[in-house]
Amino acid sequence: MIESVRKACQIISCFSNEDPALGIGTIADKLGMNVSTAHHIVSTLCDEGVLMKDNRKKYRLGWKLLEWNNHVMFQQDVYEKAMPLVKELINRFRGTVHIAMFDKGTVVFVLRVNSQESTPIQTYIGSRKPAYATSSGKVLLAYNPIFLQETINRGLSYEAPNTITDIHQLKKELAEIRKHGYSISNNENSDGMYGIAAPIFSYSGDILAAVNLVGPTSYMQGSNRDMIIQSVRNTAQSISKELGYIEI
Repeated sequence: MIESVRKACQIISCFSNEDPALGIGTIADKLGMNVSTAHHIVSTLCDEGVLMKDNRKKYRLGWKLLEWNNHVMFQQDVYEKAMPLVKELINRFRGTVHIAMFDKGTVVFVLRVNSQESTPIQTYIGSRKPAYATSSGKVLLAYNPIFLQETINRGLSYEAPNTITDIHQLKKELAEIRKHGYSISNNENSDGMYGIAAPIFSYSGDILAAVNLVGPTSYMQGSNRDMIIQSVRNTAQSISKELGYIEI
């Protein structure tokens, strides 16, 4: 048991700023470990949320580390780079801003900031919501088919008046999200609340997270709606650039 814990810690330590994503073979080579042993331990770490697999079938540090230390998002510099940009949003608009990441059919909020005039909502760092019923979750589903399949496997249950529970309708909306570059949740997760989200990409071009602004439907659908959409998209793009993403 002690040896397994030691090997798990060694695997986690393999990930760094220079090597944020690693395949099983690379991990095994780095540690002089049998590939099947490495695969077994990595699979267990993924089940526990300590590691996660990206759409290139490589592994990265996962959301569980954020629950242990909610001041980091993969690396501390991500949090530091995102926070000033997020604060610009709440300085301009009333509402609550989240950065969310995907985990097993849900989104996990890893950053939460609200304006002084925001309507209270039931979210906190580490809280979860169904991916298909949130603006941030639908962005993550739209840009990673693996995320979508995991979500569908969990089932689509009713959460609020406008929750999408039909798979074909959900897929149609995700195609529109990819086309326009943002998503909307209108009374889909919480009655009376409206969210607008956009994707955050890593330096490799993979979908990493989503940023959203959530507020009362009456406010979010008001005269500032188009401005909010563009501002959320701009914020997501700015965070992505800070993480090294170059849009082609």
